[in-house]
Amino acid sequence: MRSALARTGAAVAVAALLTSCSGGGESTEEPKGLTVAEACGGFAGDAAATAALKAVLGGERFQDFFSKPDKALSGLRDAAAAPWADSYRPQPVTYCGLRPAEGGTKDLKIEVNAVGKGPYLGPELAKSVTSYTSGIEAFSSEGLGHVYFSCRLKAPAHPIVVETTIWGPAGTPDTDLDRRTHLITLANAAARQISAELGCQGDKLATGVPAARS
Repeated sequence: MRSALARTGAAVAVAALLTSCSGGGESTEEPKGLTVAEACGGFAGDAAATAALKAVLGGERFQDFFSKPDKALSGLRDAAAAPWADSYRPQPVTYCGLRPAEGGTKDLKIEVNAVGKGPYLGPELAKSVTSYTSGIEAFSSEGLGHVYFSCRLKAPAHPIVVETTIWGPAGTPDTDLDRRTHLITLANAAARQISAELGCQGDKLATGVPAARS
């Protein structure tokens, strides 16, 4: 009897030891990927942009996808300092690239560039996009959005127009009007962050979700 009790007690002790070592079967591994606050400098930190980012890419965490924010900002500063001519065409640079942390085919890319004077939305394109009130011009389809804003820097730099372009995941139905608002919200949030980092004046960018033009 005593031998049986001893064996039972030893078994309970071993089980308790194994449970304490394994943490009760619960994983203590840290979640992978970047939080919204960490992704691309936290540009999507306000509630509207956070909701839009999660709606477009899904999930709570993300991985960087060839973002080059320093190069993008440097290019805009160079454009503001350079003499403009018909042959001067700065190339767009990826300010922010993101994918879901768990992988997959979804990705999001935000490019910035200095461009000439508008208008940027022609009559034919206007039929297939939704226009929004932000900056100089803002419009979006289900897979692509643009926000244009004026940036006045300190002399001797001259004013420039910054084009913020967002490319969303492919395969979104043309009837998904919510996706247009999600994309323009993210493009506008990135534009606001870029404007703040450059020290732009008079950008006239909207806060939160840009309002659709009637």
